[in-house]
Amino acid sequence: MHSITPHPRPRWRTAALCGSLAATLTALDARAQDASRRTDASATLSLPETTVTGNPLGAAQTVAPSSTLSGENLLLERAATLGDTLQEQPGVASSYFGPNAGRPAIRGLDGDRVRILQNSGASIDASSLSYDHNTPIDPLTIERVEVLRGPAALLYGGSAQGGVVNVIDNRIPREPVAGPEGGVTGRADAAYASGARESSGAALIEGGNDRYALHVDAFSRDAGDTAVPITLGCARPGSPASARRICNSANRAWGGAVGGTAFFDRGYLGASLAGYRSDYGTVAEDDVSIGMRSTRAALEGLWRFPGGLIESVKGQFSHGDYQHTEFEGAEVGTVFKNRGSEGRIEAKHRAFGRLTGVWGLQWEGTRFSALGEEAFLPPSRTRALALFAHEELGTDWGQLTFGARVEQVRVRTEGALDAAGEPRFAAGSRRFTPGSAALGALVHAGGGWQLSGNLAYTQRAPKDYELFADGPHVATAAWELGNPALGLERSTSVDVGAQWKDGAHRFAVTAFASRYGNFIGLLPTGRTVDELPEYAYTGVKARFAGLEASGTVRLLARQGLWRGAADASVLDLDLRADAVRATNTSTGQPLPLIAPARVGATLRWANGPWGARLGFDHAMAQHRVPEGSRVTAGYTLWNASLTWRQKLGHAQLQWYARVDNLGNRLAYSATSILTQTVFPNAPLPGRSVRVGVQATF
Repeated sequence: MHSITPHPRPRWRTAALCGSLAATLTALDARAQDASRRTDASATLSLPETTVTGNPLGAAQTVAPSSTLSGENLLLERAATLGDTLQEQPGVASSYFGPNAGRPAIRGLDGDRVRILQNSGASIDASSLSYDHNTPIDPLTIERVEVLRGPAALLYGGSAQGGVVNVIDNRIPREPVAGPEGGVTGRADAAYASGARESSGAALIEGGNDRYALHVDAFSRDAGDTAVPITLGCARPGSPASARRICNSANRAWGGAVGGTAFFDRGYLGASLAGYRSDYGTVAEDDVSIGMRSTRAALEGLWRFPGGLIESVKGQFSHGDYQHTEFEGAEVGTVFKNRGSEGRIEAKHRAFGRLTGVWGLQWEGTRFSALGEEAFLPPSRTRALALFAHEELGTDWGQLTFGARVEQVRVRTEGALDAAGEPRFAAGSRRFTPGSAALGALVHAGGGWQLSGNLAYTQRAPKDYELFADGPHVATAAWELGNPALGLERSTSVDVGAQWKDGAHRFAVTAFASRYGNFIGLLPTGRTVDELPEYAYTGVKARFAGLEASGTVRLLARQGLWRGAADASVLDLDLRADAVRATNTSTGQPLPLIAPARVGATLRWANGPWGARLGFDHAMAQHRVPEGSRVTAGYTLWNASLTWRQKLGHAQLQWYARVDNLGNRLAYSATSILTQTVFPNAPLPGRSVRVGVQATF
């Protein structure tokens, strides 16, 4: 860990700053076939997308808007955080609390309104509590990330009004290794990035046969302060007083997992144990760092019942033990803990004509605590039990889907005393019964066109911090005050979309709108507590509306003349755009931290084992901010990459180099609270060259 030494500062700021893995390897024969296909240029630029989160019945198509990041795209776009890895996906932005903490925000919604899953199971952490808390998932070793947008994601949690981000790994193998004798497969990664002088590496190995499979993985990442195009001050002892780097942005993360599965004639049963550790600077203050640890155990099984009313039953259980400690130099500040378990059972019924469906039961329990003088919320316990259903009706013209979910949620706290034994937080308890439903349709319109639409009504129970918070929170630079009388958050949402595909050409556009009858926002009260502005969690009316679009145009496809596929050339142009407007209709003011309209394009070329990309992302200026907030200027960030594949014995090597922020442009994120609270100390990273190699065998 990069050392950080304290300096004098106001008392209220003490440590209120708060702040996996492995790749999914399908069957060995599929891995081998995929490696051989990658020698063809057209295959490189037409990687198949598979989204399973959006359709629990396993169908290839989803009515809800969805996308997948995997393969070479994931290799080139991955960053230190999940939010930064996904920010080029239409409709997805990063909360960006410096380079070490960034959670995905979907359609202007973040925090608990976006559900982050690991293999469709809960990720027990505290990332939704505060912007400076990172998720204990490192993109370095994941195999695939699926993004399901909008409230149709209610199947995976009543709070998922913005959508679901599902991180897929193979720590519990779900398919037997090909053949009765089996074999061994694996992957290794190594990379270096100049911007933060970051070195990273990961490795995994799997083996087994048609009766069992074993998995082992490990990763490590070590980075210094991030380079930026502006000179910034730094009060951290031992560091230069000024430098073209973000002060206190160093990071070290490491972890790994073991897992295994036994296969039988009608299903499988597997388990895994994973660990994640990270030490990183919080950026907002020069002397505060976070030491994070997370341990996650998971159990998963599938049983098939051919010929019965219930065709199969899938069960999942996970237990997470999360803790992070905020350090002021070497001194321990506040300690955050979140321990919890989640269970899920899905039963797929047999088809009744063209009607297929899944019914399920989900339960979750967490115990949260923040220990320290400046904890801004009391210890709490949350229990939730839910019943859900997803039905799909195939028709001659497409398909209809229907989903429903009803929950019982209890949130309670016993209160807490301060260091003098006086009451610091009051005790309280609330019960909620949220219910949600969604209806969707997909129409095959002919000529390669598909039309889709979704209508949903959702309810979300307030979280513990929205009910019981009462203290200084440096991440928001405010005294946060909960409201124990808050009611359910309610919304009605609709989206309509059109998709077209003709060979390598494709296009998709989705328009969406949501109205909230009781949107729970953190709003100023006009009062001051201990020299901090007071903000209270308040229910208001709100409206979200926006557009997402993406497409690919094949500009060139030249067949090989001399060496067959090895000398074929392909040139594609990827296009993307999104926009969202979010308004507090109770006051007429814009809601804070909303991404501006964005457009982007990437030109992709491949010839045999070679590939190259040149692209840009332009964010327009964000003028729609609440009164008194900072307007964010627009910017354009360019990137370029070069790849080369090489066969070495039984291994397939993928060499790559990527330059981010090619023009070294100074830019600030409109979705980052740091742009408002510590400006200009937390710009987006400057130019960085990343080189690496990935080996598969």
